Amino acid sequence: MSAEGEPTTESAGHPRRWRALWGTASLYAAVVAGGIVGSLARWVVALVIPAHAGGLPWPTFFANVTGCFVIGFYAALTGPDGRLFAGARTRQFVMTGICGGYTTFSGFALETVRFILSNDVRSALYLVLSLASWLSAVWLGDALAEWINN
Repeated sequence: MSAEGEPTTESAGHPRRWRALWGTASLYAAVVAGGIVGSLARWVVALVIPAHAGGLPWPTFFANVTGCFVIGFYAALTGPDGRLFAGARTRQFVMTGICGGYTTFSGFALETVRFILSNDVRSALYLVLSLASWLSAVWLGDALAEWINN
């Protein structure tokens, strides 16, 4: 404090630092909360869809395709030109948290490597089908949101 009782620049900047810290911490908390939701949703998918019906890991495939659709749709719908406004925390909650916890690229990679190491000819089918489906799902989600935006 100055002699007149006014806050000095050192003490006046202190609340700004706490606000900045709180903003960062709340963004991280949103990602963590979304990750919990996404991971639980992924677990439910694994319970509902048979693990290897027809020899392919359908729960992983389904989670990755639907997650790709959701992220494409949500990104376009809530982007700068989107119809719905979503702040940074909300976008990170959905796109990084939920979609990141829900989709399972590491699971896909493990299953693909196991297919390849076992000389299973379905490994190429699974790899091509997965990549084409993910990209198509993101594109469809984005296109649907763009249609809604207009």
